[in-house]
Amino acid sequence: MNQEISGLSSMATRPIVGELSEHFRLAHGIPVRFESAGGVEIARRVRAGAEADLLVLADGALAELEEEGHVLGGTVRPLWVSQVVAAVPEGTPVPALGSEADLRAALLSAKKVAYSTGPSGTSLIELITRLDLAGTLADRLVQAPPGVPAGSLLSSGRADLAFQQHSELMDLPGVAVIGPLPGDTAISSVFSGGVLTASARPRRAREVLDLLGSDAASRIARARGMRTPGE
Repeated sequence: MNQEISGLSSMATRPIVGELSEHFRLAHGIPVRFESAGGVEIARRVRAGAEADLLVLADGALAELEEEGHVLGGTVRPLWVSQVVAAVPEGTPVPALGSEADLRAALLSAKKVAYSTGPSGTSLIELITRLDLAGTLADRLVQAPPGVPAGSLLSSGRADLAFQQHSELMDLPGVAVIGPLPGDTAISSVFSGGVLTASARPRRAREVLDLLGSDAASRIARARGMRTPGE
């Protein structure tokens, strides 16, 4: 019987690695199980010595872990690109988002703006600063707790505008996705995979990593709101 390959991933890729794990089991006979949490939490677990074979994380965070020796050199590869999208509570007016002026208007008209603890949240704060809106919006920004989708603050009434990775917002009940940010304000994150130094089955883990970068995996990723690098 094949030994199970275990993986750790950020919440943004949870829908994809979950579906792919089932696909690998059925199509290739390889048992794979991923545990997902906020990217900051996953990085903390890896540094604390978490026992796992694979890691799927935003490329910047994964690169840091590789430099620290937690990821086997030469195994890191980009897998998927995710765009940050804006969303509002379902049933409420949908603001225009076709230009930077539209985005500024949407931000200024929102009473509370939700964002994540991950790379998309960091990039959003940088964008708001670049738009010279940091001071104006300071009291309106609401950061979701680690591992909690920013979109959940829409359905709970704690925010009326949210920004996060498309994959984390697209299937949330009570949430209407507006679309990606316009023009030069667009935010995207690259998610990469690598084999953990702690893996007891590095060769098998490399095989699964190759499958994560396959055409079949790319089709599943597209259906989940991501695209492959270069698309």
